[in-house]
Amino acid sequence: MVFSFIGGGIGLAFAIYHLALVRQQRTVHYLEKELAEDLPALIKDGEGEHLEFKSSVRWDFRQGKINKALEMVIARTLVGFMNHRGGSLLIGVDDEGEVVGLEHDYKTLKSKGRDGFELCITDIVTSRIGVDMCSFIHCVFYEIESKDVCRVIVESAVEPVYLRDGNTSRYFLRTGNGTRELDAREAMAHITR
Repeated sequence: MVFSFIGGGIGLAFAIYHLALVRQQRTVHYLEKELAEDLPALIKDGEGEHLEFKSSVRWDFRQGKINKALEMVIARTLVGFMNHRGGSLLIGVDDEGEVVGLEHDYKTLKSKGRDGFELCITDIVTSRIGVDMCSFIHCVFYEIESKDVCRVIVESAVEPVYLRDGNTSRYFLRTGNGTRELDAREAMAHITR
């Protein structure tokens, strides 16, 4: 009897390890595929189902000042990709595909530079989506035209992901070249299919 419990425990531990290994291999394969794509060619192709451009995380180019509401737009885009098939968010590239860089955002951070910027992205995910979703995003930095660009590679989540907006949970989905909010009926239909 004791040996059957020990055997069952070992079998369960092996199954958990195997599932973790399979997920890790899937993640590595996905990231290798994403990183193999040429960034300037991606920018030239423009936004689409798996690619979104954002000028900045918190610097509002129109107003010429910090706008923390832009962080919510970033979070919404990340949630949309997680609820779809994943994708890439290029920060430092405007809607027309012009590289504007991250220098304005860097100036708004406590820790200026790439490390501080990646920490800012992680903080947005932690506070607006959930700390458990941080493992679904991967920041990669590039220098294009002497300007930094951050590519946030977003994996598709297995479970539905919601954006926290005060006391409300909102469901977003990437559709075509945009991210849209689904109402309760639409979200339920998408989740159960």
